Amino acid sequence: MRCQYLSRNVSKISVDKGNAMSAARGVIFDLDGTLIDSRRDLADSANEMLASYGAPPLADEAIVRMVGAGAAQLVARALAAAHVAAPVDDALTRFLAMYDHRLTHYTRPYDGVPETLERLEAGPLAMALVTNKPLDQSIHILEAFDLLKYFRWRIGGDGPWPRKPVPDGLQSVMREASAENSATLLVGDSAVDLQTGRNAGVRICLARYGFGFADIAAGALAGDEVIVDSPGEILDAVFR
Repeated sequence: MRCQYLSRNVSKISVDKGNAMSAARGVIFDLDGTLIDSRRDLADSANEMLASYGAPPLADEAIVRMVGAGAAQLVARALAAAHVAAPVDDALTRFLAMYDHRLTHYTRPYDGVPETLERLEAGPLAMALVTNKPLDQSIHILEAFDLLKYFRWRIGGDGPWPRKPVPDGLQSVMREASAENSATLLVGDSAVDLQTGRNAGVRICLARYGFGFADIAAGALAGDEVIVDSPGEILDAVFR
């Protein structure tokens, strides 16, 4: 089973009555574009994969726009854009191996992410990671920056639940944390995260600083989302 739990027990989380109508009980984070800026390592790995088939590189920004639906979709989109007729399974194996060697070459947490997670952990919250990225790679990156400790649940795109925007993984965390929809906040940066939040019926915080935000159509926003321009502003979204 690919969902990993920290060793300590999870109990129901109480919310101060003064904030019961607004404070979140569970906060569920996306990874790429929300907690970490992984653009260059992803683009370099995708272009190395394309080069292994003799194809010229794609622009970094073109590859970045392919991120969000999981590694297999990224690879399939890159192959199509580069007009490479290769089996996706073979290309995915190459891409993952290449990416494994550069997970943290240029990838870094966004400024303010460690401090924000530290402050959130000090409160009565259940925090989880739900990403479409493979779980082992996600854990490696979080461990490299000492961020893994903040997440009781870690769900990757290669686990037993369908990838986002299907809400199953997110809802499994909600059940474990005894967090109702109105007390759960999904923090992401992309149209996939937005749709996941809608499908799960939870509160949504979108990171405008993330590289997935540019692809969210203006008409997709309902006006009830919290949009933040820095990780520090996530605190306001949690406790509003």
